[in-house]
Amino acid sequence: MKIRRFYGKDMREALKQVKDELGGDAVIMSNKKHADGIEIVAAYDKEPDAQLVSKNSNDEANQKSTSKIPSLSEIIGDTAPDSLKALLEKQSQAVSKKTEAIEAYQPQESTPKSPSRTEKQRPNYQNDALSEMRQELSSLRNILQFQVSGLIAQEKQRQHPLHGYLLEKLHNMGISNNLAEEVVSYTPESSDERQAWLFLLKLLANKLQTKHDDILSQPGVVALMGPTGTGKTTTIAKLAAQAVKKYGVENVAVITLDNYRIGAFDQIATYGKIIGCPVKQAQDASQLTDLLYQFKNKRLVLIDTAGYSQKDARLIKQLDTIKQNSCVNIRKYLVIQANCQYRAMQQTVNEYRKISLHGCILTKLDECYSLGEAISVAIENKLQICYLADGQRVPEDLQSASTKHLITSAAKLYKKYALLHTRASKVNSEVAAI
Repeated sequence: MKIRRFYGKDMREALKQVKDELGGDAVIMSNKKHADGIEIVAAYDKEPDAQLVSKNSNDEANQKSTSKIPSLSEIIGDTAPDSLKALLEKQSQAVSKKTEAIEAYQPQESTPKSPSRTEKQRPNYQNDALSEMRQELSSLRNILQFQVSGLIAQEKQRQHPLHGYLLEKLHNMGISNNLAEEVVSYTPESSDERQAWLFLLKLLANKLQTKHDDILSQPGVVALMGPTGTGKTTTIAKLAAQAVKKYGVENVAVITLDNYRIGAFDQIATYGKIIGCPVKQAQDASQLTDLLYQFKNKRLVLIDTAGYSQKDARLIKQLDTIKQNSCVNIRKYLVIQANCQYRAMQQTVNEYRKISLHGCILTKLDECYSLGEAISVAIENKLQICYLADGQRVPEDLQSASTKHLITSAAKLYKKYALLHTRASKVNSEVAAI
């Protein structure tokens, strides 16, 4: 078995060289990326046929004369398998043959004797070689999958250019990939650019679920939950102030479970003095039960929970504290800051799924550069948005959620920031080209 190296500007060109010079029976041993392109190490058992080389050279000339997009079989060679799975199976068979040849090379002795030090180490060498070959095959498979997916994406873009344009707009708006592809697939074929964009915005609005004034309109006990820094305490103060204005100070009370953050109780207590409603602190589930019994005649009791990271073990303890109060039906609402990353918001929702959520509140809308991330999380997890907080003023900067307002705000943020950024990037590239 002989080994040769081939260099190309990309994987396609390097594989073509292997096929042209060594034929379809060559085995790919490794591939590496260089600054100038790709290096492939290939092995072969016999010298390539000169007629095959000449034939492949003619094929190469004919192929350059055409401009169609090459298929996977054309990338690898006419005699090669036409699918990635078949290619990997062929190379796995080649690796198996090589392994059998290595095992057959070991001398067989008629009389048993104690193995030497070299013979003891030989299986380790074989395992290391096989492991290295498996890693190289896996790397090659990933590269081929990436190239094939790129060809598929190019074909989709060619067949449906409007869909590609709409997908890019939704991505710049902050909409997740899965949700964007789902809504774009419903776009009417006969619609133009503007009609299709308005259709997508209406479709997102129909998928988004909201509740109008759910907390203040219904009496009972409400707990606001969420990670640290989402604005739970300020939102509690806004809700308490609006409830006092609507139902009177004697019908509203606030309980805080935040016993860890320095000054947490003082902050909510200060709000309580300004608003005029009582504020109490509970250390554990037993004290929470006693306070809820004490405030049983109140129309609305708001519970401010401590803010923990999703990875903090104290979060589980706090969730258990809420669950243990089965004597009172506590409605739980998740507070999410709308200016957070999509993955962070998704992870927050996953952690708080352990309890039954009645809805969510989006905060810090005034600090957002896009709203698509929050809209995607709400739609994909079927969360009902109840309130929107867009400032620090108490109680003015809190309003009931509206699908029309959210989608319109998301579109305005896209026009204000995403389009300006895209245009600036285009201008900078044109200046650099000059």
